[in-house]
Amino acid sequence: MNRQAWRSDRLDRLGSAIFSEVAGWKAAARAAGLDVIQLDIGSPDRPPSVGIRERLAEASLRPELYRYPGTDGSPDFRRKVAEWVEHRFGAKLDPEREVLSLMGTQDGLGHLALAVTNPGDAALLPDPGYPVYQAGLAVAGVETVPMPLTAERGYLPDFEAIPDRVWDRVKFMLLSYPSNPTAAVADLSFFEQAVAVAKKRGVLLVHDNAYSEMAYDGFRPPSVLEVPGAKDVAIEFHSLSKSFHMAGARIGFAVGNPDALDSLRALKNNIDFGVFLAVQEAAIAALDLDMKAPDPVGPVYERRRDAFIAAMAEAGWDIPPPRGSMFAWAPVPGAWSSRELARTMLERTGVAAIPGSAFGALGEGYVRFALVAPEDRLREAAARIGRFLRDHGPSETR
Repeated sequence: MNRQAWRSDRLDRLGSAIFSEVAGWKAAARAAGLDVIQLDIGSPDRPPSVGIRERLAEASLRPELYRYPGTDGSPDFRRKVAEWVEHRFGAKLDPEREVLSLMGTQDGLGHLALAVTNPGDAALLPDPGYPVYQAGLAVAGVETVPMPLTAERGYLPDFEAIPDRVWDRVKFMLLSYPSNPTAAVADLSFFEQAVAVAKKRGVLLVHDNAYSEMAYDGFRPPSVLEVPGAKDVAIEFHSLSKSFHMAGARIGFAVGNPDALDSLRALKNNIDFGVFLAVQEAAIAALDLDMKAPDPVGPVYERRRDAFIAAMAEAGWDIPPPRGSMFAWAPVPGAWSSRELARTMLERTGVAAIPGSAFGALGEGYVRFALVAPEDRLREAAARIGRFLRDHGPSETR
């Protein structure tokens, strides 16, 4: 029997499988006796606060919460999201139509193209950008049009450089600030420009704001919904995975344009039936605590950033200090390719990172480090990398 016939051709269009590949590299490194420092996957290493966990534990004992939860999210969850968004960003939302619960932002971003486009349409995606953006388009049969992001422009797109013939085919454009993987940030004036462009071009503006609470040096990332009239053309995705260390709980939300959210809701009504109600209760507790007794994650990652960047500079690798997200976007030293460096570095030092090529063509020449380890482990990682660079030289090729 030809088992290959059981594999969809869509899978070949999903893009990089580097995350599973790096998992194999890590397993081999452990088998060789190395102590692996995992700076590859952006999975928080700390648990949610005690109050959030207690709310989850209590809710999990309530028998009435084991019914099907519904795709929308509970009324209490949607009201709390609307309250938090107004508290944090000053943007008012109708919790009935302008808030939608998600199983993490990846759920919404991965399904969005299926809900708001048709096969043969096009969408503008950041390059470099988070791989699930492209994967969602591939499954939906939508053409990816890369928006180049370069260090020279602060990793912000040049809307004027996109030809009219491209805009004519585009159904939505996706932005993400603070950015994964580049760690760039954008101010409100940028979003004012983006909203104006979306209105002029008649496209949906999608903003992935998963790292809204992870920024440094006094910067507070804005929401696109702070722009007057943004809800006419924009939706925004938020995650409790990073901001509240609830990655394993799988909960996030989308807010903004009700028509676009209705389309995503209609699709998800046929795919899943919502987030466990006890998890929604924990999310309500997280948002409530953030408004009443905040314990922000930003300072934790800012200390980690400072420790890692300083230690890497001492080790001989200068990395621009990130202003947001949980990542450091590191220019590859010398003549290595990003993949060669990431793999060899893991094999020789036990430090795992993701090659920039996993994030798009313009990611080549970089590796991404996730700051998901305590400061002492980050300094240890930098010391190991420093010895590796001294032993092998920055210009070694493979």
